Amino acid sequence: MFDSEVQRILDFVARGIGVRVAGAPGSGKTTVVRSVVANLRKTGVTVHFISGMRTHRNIPYAAIKGLGLEMRPGRSGVLDIADVFSSQLASAGKHLLVVDDLHLVDNESLAVLEAVRRRSDWPMVATAPETWAFSRGQLAVLNNGREAHLQLDPLHYEQVHTLIAQVLGAPADAETTARVLTKSGGNPRLIVRIAETASLSNLVAMQGEQWSMTTNTLWNEHLRGTLEALLAELGPEEFNALHIMAILGTARIDVLQKVVHPDVLESLERRGFLSVLNDHHNGAIGAITPPVIADYFRGQKMLRDRHLLRSKIAGVLDAVPQTDRDTSTTADCLTLVLAELRLEKGDDDAVTARHFHDHNAARERVRFERWESNKTAANAAALLRIYWGAPVDVQRASRVCAETMTSDAGSGDLLFVTITKAMLAVHTGQGPGAAVEILQKFAADHPQHAAEAGDAILFLSASHGRVPSGSWLVEPEQQSSGVGKLVRGLIELYRFRPAAALESTDGGDEEDTFPHLRPFIRGFALFAEGRIEESLVFALDWRTEARKNLDQFGVVTSSYIAAHGLLYRGQFEEAEYLMSSVFAMGRPGFVVDSLYDAMLRLAGLRHTATAISPALSIAAQARAEAPDVGPLPGIGKGAYQVITNDSAKPSTFDRKATKFIRRQLKSGYILEAVMTALVCTCLCPGRPVLDILQRILRESGSTVHDQLIGIANAVVEGDHKLLGLLLKHYEPDPDTYQVGMLLRGALKRHVIDGDAAAADAIAQASSMFAVRFPSANEQLSFNTFSTTPLTEREIEVAMLAGHRSNVEIGEHLGISARTVENHISNALRKTGATSRNGLFMLVATSLPLS
Repeated sequence: MFDSEVQRILDFVARGIGVRVAGAPGSGKTTVVRSVVANLRKTGVTVHFISGMRTHRNIPYAAIKGLGLEMRPGRSGVLDIADVFSSQLASAGKHLLVVDDLHLVDNESLAVLEAVRRRSDWPMVATAPETWAFSRGQLAVLNNGREAHLQLDPLHYEQVHTLIAQVLGAPADAETTARVLTKSGGNPRLIVRIAETASLSNLVAMQGEQWSMTTNTLWNEHLRGTLEALLAELGPEEFNALHIMAILGTARIDVLQKVVHPDVLESLERRGFLSVLNDHHNGAIGAITPPVIADYFRGQKMLRDRHLLRSKIAGVLDAVPQTDRDTSTTADCLTLVLAELRLEKGDDDAVTARHFHDHNAARERVRFERWESNKTAANAAALLRIYWGAPVDVQRASRVCAETMTSDAGSGDLLFVTITKAMLAVHTGQGPGAAVEILQKFAADHPQHAAEAGDAILFLSASHGRVPSGSWLVEPEQQSSGVGKLVRGLIELYRFRPAAALESTDGGDEEDTFPHLRPFIRGFALFAEGRIEESLVFALDWRTEARKNLDQFGVVTSSYIAAHGLLYRGQFEEAEYLMSSVFAMGRPGFVVDSLYDAMLRLAGLRHTATAISPALSIAAQARAEAPDVGPLPGIGKGAYQVITNDSAKPSTFDRKATKFIRRQLKSGYILEAVMTALVCTCLCPGRPVLDILQRILRESGSTVHDQLIGIANAVVEGDHKLLGLLLKHYEPDPDTYQVGMLLRGALKRHVIDGDAAAADAIAQASSMFAVRFPSANEQLSFNTFSTTPLTEREIEVAMLAGHRSNVEIGEHLGISARTVENHISNALRKTGATSRNGLFMLVATSLPLS
């Protein structure tokens, strides 16, 4: 769980640099430090471990005496103890000071540590809360020598998924994972306790191979002790403030300040118990974090009985005026939107998700009550529109579709209700055929809406089976405006005609029958046309506005487009955060749930390249009943299976990929076929897939990938002279990252095929390209083929063999140059690589991503 953090600390310590590990209570600070200690002790480092304890911080010398120092009778002062400790640090070998929970160490022990640190150059690793106001004594201990700072942030969705599987022995489904993340705020200790106690309380149960929730809550009495320990440091005013906030729920800061003193709110925020977010409608809002704390207070009888406090809060709410809507937008600049996305990573996914849930639940309740009192098509459409993006109550949605009055209904509202009814039929497993029958009956009963119903039928047929014949293309008069033009634009996108798809989105700012279809077509068409940066700016700007508007439909659709753009550029960290923030919200409404599953598979591709076992891959949370072939990349599950399933030989991979891409083409989903062929060619370049890719691009008239195709041909033909020239004169384009992936894929293929000469030539070409484009060198690598495993030491040596001599490697690893030579010889024999550089490239390609 914390492998990358542990490795960073080990790297700092190896260079004689101390580390301060900061994080909230329960963030994993002690776990990280203990893992560091275990790793260092294996290498012979002497670790002096000091632990601060809340009950001992007022006992003189309590922490330092935990070392078991041998003191002379009568000599137990600060300097006496410092002399003994310093003599231990001066003994032979490497030493490390570790102080866990520095803020709980008593003052006398701090004085000893300060004296010792002044006499010794050995580094120190210390842990402390991220927002702690350090005393002078604590700072005196910390501020000695060089020090790095490591922040332990809340876990994201994928990490929560893995941790639950480790705790419960099997992964949880998407809804359970999202709920645990939302309640815990990404706090590792709370994640573990919520998962354990939910299992003890039968709130989750195994269904198939995954844990699923049996109720709509995860709160149980077994969590009370954990929450009491978390809140133990709070004073009476702060504790009472959390009571008030639990009653009030998510609220504007100006409302909170009317019932809680601003200094108390500031203290809670500093301690990490209050999150402040910007809301598009209401300005800054505040909420308890982690959200499970609110459940703790709401579960107490005394909270329910505080009538005076509840009346006071209700009066304040009645007196607060509403604010005007903010219509500001982000700048149209890739650098800016990416910077904003990275800045957003500091926000709390769980609190944001809860805010969406609360907003959606409130809207649904109000609109359902309005519909029950007056079952008009307008009221029904207003309610059903929520379910297109927010989690759907199938029983309630079905009732609305069945009981809504159609007399005197507006044409737009009636059409929307009918289309929703048809899509609901697909969602509930009745299939596209049942949906088409609903729309055909509507067209027969309302001839004036026959054209719109026909467009909806075309949309459903093309999105859930195959693109119909090209007859629809010869009806330009029906493409002038409205639903028909957008539906045809979407089908143009399916068929990899991005220019025509873009044209369909021009003009028309009126309220579309299909919400967000217009910007979705535009954003993904820009991506398909190779205008990756424009697509990213468009999608991330749209996502920012959707988050401000609490529009889950918009967040999911824009994030899907942006995730493709980020992954195509090799920006995995940003892509993973973006998708994680979507997963944290739980499964969306029935219209965009296919995009949610597609992002689970996209995230799963990255997980396939890590040390995580396939059983824990996040892609397992995607619906298994999805078809193999889909209209857009990732919606069908077949491409993921082709890429991630192990193949004994590259020729087997070629055969599977070729067969599947032809199925995609036969269905008319040419865009998906292009993306599958591009990825497969880059992972394992072979003639069959490359020929299909070239033919599709040629027939579509696309030239954006010409440089990549030329390099791929040189690689496949083994023309290394031409390859060298193409790479030398390569001009940066949207495929720069893919070229790096292509070269590594070719290297791996040649090694497996036993072509040592070709592997060495590709390794040299790849190194040359990596020098020109360093960012393209950090490639996504799939364990698609099995190779002879190397030992951990052989891997360590191989990773250094490409740019260091044997003597330098030996000094770095603490072994002799002769031993280094033996490891390199063994690794060359096992992998079939013919040079040190080839060995380095092969191992770097096969290693998991950090």
